[in-house]
Amino acid sequence: MTGEAAPDEGAADGSERPAVGYALDGPVAWLTIDRPERRNALSAEVRAGLWTGVRRFRDDVDAAVLVMTAAGDRAFCAGGDLKEMATETLRVPPPDYLPQIGRNIEIDKPVIAAVNGVAYAGGFLLTQCADLVVAAEHARFAITEAKVGRGTPWAASLPYLLPPRVVMHMLLTGEPVSARRGYELGLVNEVVPADQLRAAAHDLALRVAANAPLSVRLAKQTVGLLARYPVERAYEEAERLWEPVYLSDDAQEGPRAFREGRRPVWKGR
Repeated sequence: MTGEAAPDEGAADGSERPAVGYALDGPVAWLTIDRPERRNALSAEVRAGLWTGVRRFRDDVDAAVLVMTAAGDRAFCAGGDLKEMATETLRVPPPDYLPQIGRNIEIDKPVIAAVNGVAYAGGFLLTQCADLVVAAEHARFAITEAKVGRGTPWAASLPYLLPPRVVMHMLLTGEPVSARRGYELGLVNEVVPADQLRAAAHDLALRVAANAPLSVRLAKQTVGLLARYPVERAYEEAERLWEPVYLSDDAQEGPRAFREGRRPVWKGR
């Protein structure tokens, strides 16, 4: 990772690395699942680490953008830990089983998924919850629950992101979609060689972080309005949300900086 900050140190007792690491590199926070030997599967430890990480990002005033990724080059996240599920005979997952941004936790800052390998089942869900997706050329996306008899209630919002028949095909077959096909469908924003993934995701995050923070946060909210409201109500909500931005100091700073031929100094107010 270009200029990567030192990741969190090991577990509390110093015995091993954490299952999920959090590192701040300038305005970009990196949340990294670090269990490549288990294909970064969603064990209880990984899920707890993801919850801790997204909450930390939410509350971190120095972090403008989150990049979610994973260690290794085989898997971003292969989904639930099936061995753990079999041992615990998991039935219906609780509402807080996994952080689902926009559903069971609100994060108003942008989140990017840097997909370094397969993103299956719960791993697909993590990318679904991201605002932007950068994928390595060899990455694959799949909703594999039908192959193991599990459920996908979180797929209810997928037709908002993808054409319904594409969603139906993914759900019914469990077959993977390539990174390039994901790009064609609008699921992925950028496809890059694997050795350029971190740099590409970092560059994208910096480009977002350079913009006015109030405008960025409200843009994220605006994109989701049509999924919640009829179009007429969505416009009304958008007008209400954006009024404080128009009235902010930053709304004056942008044009002033342009006139003076300098970079704007955003205050976030």
